Amino acid sequence: MTDFSSLSPAQRQAHIQASLKKRHAAERRLKFFGISAITLALSFLAILLFTVVSNGYTALQQTETRVQLSLPVEKLVDEEGKIDLEKSAAFNWSGLVKKAFRAQFPDVKGMSDRRALTDLISANAGYELRQEIEKKGSIDLPAGEYWIKTSDDVDMLMKGRMSRDIPENQRRLKDQQIAWLDELIEQDNVRLVFNKAFFTKADSREPESSGILGAVVGSAMALVVTVILALPLAVMAAVYLEYFARPGRLTDFIEVNINNLAAVPSIVFGLLGLAVFLGFFGMPRSAPLVGGMVLALMTLPTIIIATRASIRAVPPSIRDAALGVGASPMQAALDHVLPLAGPGILTGTIIGVAQALGETAPLIMIGMVAFIVDVPTSITSPATALPVQIFIWSDSAERAFYERSSLAIVFLLMFLILMNLSAVLLRRKLEKKW
Repeated sequence: MTDFSSLSPAQRQAHIQASLKKRHAAERRLKFFGISAITLALSFLAILLFTVVSNGYTALQQTETRVQLSLPVEKLVDEEGKIDLEKSAAFNWSGLVKKAFRAQFPDVKGMSDRRALTDLISANAGYELRQEIEKKGSIDLPAGEYWIKTSDDVDMLMKGRMSRDIPENQRRLKDQQIAWLDELIEQDNVRLVFNKAFFTKADSREPESSGILGAVVGSAMALVVTVILALPLAVMAAVYLEYFARPGRLTDFIEVNINNLAAVPSIVFGLLGLAVFLGFFGMPRSAPLVGGMVLALMTLPTIIIATRASIRAVPPSIRDAALGVGASPMQAALDHVLPLAGPGILTGTIIGVAQALGETAPLIMIGMVAFIVDVPTSITSPATALPVQIFIWSDSAERAFYERSSLAIVFLLMFLILMNLSAVLLRRKLEKKW
């Protein structure tokens, strides 16, 4: 350490100037590192959003082709002229669509060529036509034009996701199939329309028929179960620990473990749910009920910690005043402290639920990774969740599933941002300043 008493005034001034220069340099370095870290984080976020949006926006469109269909009315309707569902189920819709599509290319004769030609349309085209006719309930025009979906390979080519310039042996569409498609385009028999099925259908083996509705409903059901279970338990646990638990080793042990549970990997909760809910209690697999229970266990520590912080933020004088006028400790906590701590509790709950919405690992462990083609109708129906649906699609070989998983990620991010934004707005609107 420098002995200032032995230095002349000029030397002390020089020493002080050198120290200030060093301190200011350290402050500039800290400011530079801080700005660099924020810039780097924002850059990665921008790259992520650009990559996801650029890969997914094309999934908002779907390619369709026009065919001339002649529906055999006598094989589909009953005596009153309405669609007979039994006759409709027995009818070969797929064969009807394929036959109508091949009729546009009368020169295609060979078996392999006819098969390659029908590969241009969706394998589910017949089933979707059947659903459309059954939904109408009657056949107004027995013969007319219908637009049916093309295969995912044609869809990728039309959107520019598949290049015509790469060698034929490295392309999923052969040169002859592209020539047939060009012929349809010249005849104005191909169009790109809004992909309504993405928002109104559940999962499917065919990318052009797959949607996120089943996964969204499954996630919503699981989150409702999560909130119903986690919020009351977390609030009651926080109130007990703050006002009624006796100080001691047991209380300290519980508090430390609650804080540690908030940092436990989510897959551990999935293993717990697999062992307890499915293995011991025999509850149904792939059900939103079990998924919600597992997510409630995972979210519980987060809400407890947020609730305790909110309770501590309420001035002790309010509880003391309630006790002073004769309220019981329970009445003081429930009627006076909790309403004032509500905004903080609500914010913590929304953040915890948003975290649960993005979880995949615990849901995979309890079977919500199964292939589910129907939209769940109850909390015990087989279902999947949106993050798991994204995981399944991103692991598929078809390029069309990749763009759909990117679009699903966009909607998941938008929902998470909306939930976090609502938490901020609610906190600002409801919070009280003391």
